[in-house]
Amino acid sequence: MADLLVIVPSRNRPQSVPRLLDAWDATGAWEHAALLFAVDCDDPTIDIYRRHAADREGDGKLWWLGESPTWRPMVHKLDLVATTEIRDYPVVGFAGDDHLPRTPGWVDRYLHELADLGTGIVYGDDGYQGERLPTQWAMTADIIRTLDRMVPAPVEHLYCDNSVLDLGRAADCIRYLPDVLIEHMHPVAGKADSDDQYRRVNGRDQYARDRRTYQRWRRSGLHADTAAVRRLRGDTHA
Repeated sequence: MADLLVIVPSRNRPQSVPRLLDAWDATGAWEHAALLFAVDCDDPTIDIYRRHAADREGDGKLWWLGESPTWRPMVHKLDLVATTEIRDYPVVGFAGDDHLPRTPGWVDRYLHELADLGTGIVYGDDGYQGERLPTQWAMTADIIRTLDRMVPAPVEHLYCDNSVLDLGRAADCIRYLPDVLIEHMHPVAGKADSDDQYRRVNGRDQYARDRRTYQRWRRSGLHADTAAVRRLRGDTHA
């Protein structure tokens, strides 16, 4: 059994599967980590995802497709999968289908730092945001179990990383690892072409909707979530 499960929500980007698997191969991630692609059964490219899975079946690598019946927003899908899988994994991570690990041994670094924290969150350098924002991260499963979700703010897509950073700083349980590169191959960073999926989730309506939800959580939810995580860390005054 792996110690870390990384969940990768994906839609209409089956080409991301072999690219990400190759990056895991190159960085020695499989010894202590497992990978789950969270996809939708109504994805028009679902059969290509399934073919990629069949092509690698039996190769000894612990990865699989988790299929939901219909589309749901990325964060909602991530939360659903994470809360289901925490029974088997002490640490759960998130990465986009456009995040590629580049640093050999990155899994061991994540697990070592989280063991030192006890309860906490770690993230690496994504090659663009750096310390400013955890566009990918891993957290101990007790946080997910306590909050009953992986992303603190109930957004759909945007500001999820902001809320992870807010909670981690408020609860004093987050660490940035500048020596670990998990490269974000994103159009904003000039490392990919835009597509319909990027345009949809980065549209004006999505920003407005998620910004309102995020700001409401900061006003009315952050304090309670921080207190809950601080209690996990043994702060009796939380």
